[in-house]
Amino acid sequence: MPPLFCSLNYKFWKVRIKIFVESLDRGMWDAIENGLFIPKFEKDDVFIEKPWSQWTDDENKRAKFDCIAQNIITSALNSKEFFRVSECESAKEMWDTLKAAHESINEIKKAKTRSQARRKRKQNKKGFNLCLMAKKEDDVSSVSSCTSLNAENYSQLLQAFKETHEEANQLALLNNRLKGLDRWHKKRVKALEEELENSKTDFENL
Repeated sequence: MPPLFCSLNYKFWKVRIKIFVESLDRGMWDAIENGLFIPKFEKDDVFIEKPWSQWTDDENKRAKFDCIAQNIITSALNSKEFFRVSECESAKEMWDTLKAAHESINEIKKAKTRSQARRKRKQNKKGFNLCLMAKKEDDVSSVSSCTSLNAENYSQLLQAFKETHEEANQLALLNNRLKGLDRWHKKRVKALEEELENSKTDFENL
């Protein structure tokens, strides 16, 4: 029996069903991945589909892989997923339909999770900054609420503090680099002015 897919853990099922199909015949997986094989013959530089009655045994076997693959896929699906692919006309179309449905859903979930994480970090930073302001201004009521917030979300506030501290260090480092560049620039300008003055003196002595 093929591994059952119940609309959950699509990536896990995708790997298992591929292994299952290939264990039966790699030709079936080729039908899923590359599409239905249709025997054709060439006439006047044009490829025309062969009538079914003219198919060779090998061509008939290759074409049959698609039907077997469709049977495997539909046998591995619950009713919800079955009706999602029930109107597909090939194993490849079924596979692509499932892939588009579930991989896009996974990407949306990941994007939503990343967005929530960013929003949470911003809220933590905001709460931490409010605590610092309250303590600096000796606001008793705000300090007490910050104490409660610290107790509930200590690890989150600590992470926000680390990020704020890291940003401050980066700004300080950039500021030092700019000061060093400014000193170098002033020395260079002074040297050029002296060189120009010496040139003028030499020219006047000629």
